[in-house]
Amino acid sequence: MKNIITQFSRIFVGVLFIISGLIKLNDPVGFSYKLAEYFSEPVFNMPFLEPFALGLAIFLVILEVVLGVMLLVGYKVKTTILALLLLIVFFTFLTFYSAYFDVVKDCGCFGDALHLTPWQSFTKDVVLLFFILILFFNQKLIKPLFSTPQTNFAVYVSVVLCAFMAVWVLNHNPIKDFRPYKVGTNIEKGMEIPKGAPKSVVEMIFIYKVNGVDKEFGEKDLMNIPAGATFVDRKDKVITEGYVPPIHDFTMTKDDSDYKEELLKEPKLLLFVTYDLTLSEPDGMKKLEALNKEAQSKGYKVVAMTASGADEIAKAKKEYGLNVDFYFCDATALKTIERANPSIVVIHKGTIVQKVNYNDIDDLKLSNIAYGI
Repeated sequence: MKNIITQFSRIFVGVLFIISGLIKLNDPVGFSYKLAEYFSEPVFNMPFLEPFALGLAIFLVILEVVLGVMLLVGYKVKTTILALLLLIVFFTFLTFYSAYFDVVKDCGCFGDALHLTPWQSFTKDVVLLFFILILFFNQKLIKPLFSTPQTNFAVYVSVVLCAFMAVWVLNHNPIKDFRPYKVGTNIEKGMEIPKGAPKSVVEMIFIYKVNGVDKEFGEKDLMNIPAGATFVDRKDKVITEGYVPPIHDFTMTKDDSDYKEELLKEPKLLLFVTYDLTLSEPDGMKKLEALNKEAQSKGYKVVAMTASGADEIAKAKKEYGLNVDFYFCDATALKTIERANPSIVVIHKGTIVQKVNYNDIDDLKLSNIAYGI
């Protein structure tokens, strides 16, 4: 019985680590955004690690996949299980912290393929910790599946394939797009709230300075505010989270007006997406104006979207000779639309028909793609 439980734990942990790692390896940039969120001031307050988020993300997801392979084939069992134990203890701490202090809404354990609440993520890690502890205390029952040369070869191949996959998706697009803005998505429909969908319950919290100390008062406590208290601020506290549509923060703002309804009616709309012009890749930016001229010659409306300010926009237009109008959208939404900075998105009457990394501009089919829906 002990051997059956141990072998089940081996397969369960190994397969889950491989699946979880491959999903994140499919989109390491997205996972790096999640790590940066953990490093941010409101969470662990380690902003000095944010520049290293992408490198750490790639290392962790490759490690996750390779450890899963190592466990399944029985490669250096003691080292493998110890590494798995340390990794799951670390992840369990992160998910507990996120859940208890309500600071990170989604741990990103399965990327955009499967969203878990903080407590669901913590529960998942506790279950994994349980099975890894079984492996830890029954290491002698785990034997290699193949001869030593074959086992070594399987592990080396997994490392090489993971590294190749990481390089590929970083220079192109995720192999499988799980994001709300994947090809085929109608942006306007993605913003709709179904009839009867649960609504958020929000309580207004008022902050008053009482005897030099800021104190919070709910709506029901307003009559009990002490005399002489000074109003400081007001905030909204979400009691119950209602339905949030997959696309909820998409805007195309210019001069304090949102033009998304107008622009999303265009039959041929080409977007240059660059969430931060100060971080955009020069090689990609240099290609945009030539593409702009080609697209306009074929009847496309071409605009750019960014979260950068007017000064950065003016500087980029001058530096790269860009003759396009820029529209503002939240950086998080733009990062969700496309990972590359810049990237190109083709839209037909609100529906995304093609997305490419700036390295794949030659793959665009501007002459006919707009009428293929």
